[in-house]
Amino acid sequence: MQKTQDFSKAERVHQIQFADDMQEFSKFPTKTGRRSLSRSISQSSTDSYSSAASYTDSSDDEVSPREKQQTNSKGSSNFCVKNIKQAEFGRREIEIAEQDMSALISLRKRAQGEKPLAGAKIVGCTHITAQTAVLIETLCALGAQCRWSACNIYSTQNEVAAALAEAGVAVFAWKGESEDDFWWCIDRCVNVEGWQANMILDDGGDLTHWVYKKYPNIFKKIRGIVEESVTGVHRLYQLSKAGKLCVPAMNVNDSVTKQKFDNLYCCRESILDGLKRTTDVMFGGKQVVVCGYGEVGKGCCAALKALGAIVYVTEIDPICALQACMDGFRVVKLSEVIRQVDVVITCTGNKNVVTREHLDRMKNSCIVCNMGHSNTEIDVTSLRTPELTWERVRSQVDHVIWPDGKRVVLLAEGRLLNLSCSTVPTFVLSITATTQALALIELYNAPEGRYKQDVYLLPKKMDEYVASLHLPSFDAHLTELTDDQAKYLGLNKNGPFKPNYYRY
Repeated sequence: MQKTQDFSKAERVHQIQFADDMQEFSKFPTKTGRRSLSRSISQSSTDSYSSAASYTDSSDDEVSPREKQQTNSKGSSNFCVKNIKQAEFGRREIEIAEQDMSALISLRKRAQGEKPLAGAKIVGCTHITAQTAVLIETLCALGAQCRWSACNIYSTQNEVAAALAEAGVAVFAWKGESEDDFWWCIDRCVNVEGWQANMILDDGGDLTHWVYKKYPNIFKKIRGIVEESVTGVHRLYQLSKAGKLCVPAMNVNDSVTKQKFDNLYCCRESILDGLKRTTDVMFGGKQVVVCGYGEVGKGCCAALKALGAIVYVTEIDPICALQACMDGFRVVKLSEVIRQVDVVITCTGNKNVVTREHLDRMKNSCIVCNMGHSNTEIDVTSLRTPELTWERVRSQVDHVIWPDGKRVVLLAEGRLLNLSCSTVPTFVLSITATTQALALIELYNAPEGRYKQDVYLLPKKMDEYVASLHLPSFDAHLTELTDDQAKYLGLNKNGPFKPNYYRY
């Protein structure tokens, strides 16, 4: 009898605690309940949810940064961020990132005396994270003036943007921008009285496209463009082919130090980070299809395979497809496996890779996400119809619910998963950031005539220099060629060591 009473008492306590938990949960402005997908993209983008690493004050979310009057400690209001009061937290994030970005710090020390970017007025549009902040402040230390916006509406670390604004950088970005905010921020960076940009650092091509379309006179006076994404590079080559690229551009994406490290090694680690943080999924035995087997796809597949997932690959390129086969992956058409897979990941840089037809045929609880730069790979727009509902279950996690109750788990509304939902390894970003800095220095200081109105790859010597700056972190010791060996190979003892056509 006593046991029964104890059990009832324990049960009552449990129920009371559960009720308290529910009451506590209801305090948070999570906008629970199903909501129609007939809302516009810009409206859904204004639902600002901070990442676990962010210090954003949720009570501040309802007020748009565009409506706030903020100044930094020096009295400047030449910025637009979520909350300038977060600057101290952001400074700590930047200092932590600097510890694993020794190559950029080394570059600052080596070039600070001569100021190779003195007179450069750089307008940038990249992910605004602690790692990017180290790059921006390196460019400033080398003599440049910078104005910056975000290339992704979800990837900005608000406290880092605040720290940059406090340091005097004209930054216009916050996590959870609307589509209108996104373009407004870019315009505020470009359209400035008394300040004429002469260099562009872009990630995705949106900034370049905006300047080209809206401010052709400014575009013609740009001395160089540095672009780091597949999407942005593709747009540059389109401009060049049409004879409309009137300034030299550097394709950083296809430099070895970007493609082989950021695209491959970074995605190999960050794909798992993004998926784990958002869904807590266990990959052992799960069936996953990765669309695209470029460097990003290769990294994703390697990570998923290592955790015991059954991985399929879709490809249009026979060479990449053959690589996938030789690496032990089954190459299929998406339509062949769409009904059975548990996770769909896009890595193509293309558009409409996952269509409404594919989404309709997916199994219940299938996870859908994108590792490419643009949000065009998954046809999210087709899901914004009255018969479907969305349920926001976590930051950047939506359940799209069909009339029969089937749910598809959509991450970051089809935008870049790793930087929208998690973080990426600082060391790898150091490699990319150093490559970007050197590309800017090269284009800005190149004698007239060296670069024409075309798209160029980073010189091989610079690629090797970026790699050499990162070797001390591993206590790596390079072997040096003897004079006889160098003569035998027909090389300079100091490099470059491979011809431009060499594929690493």
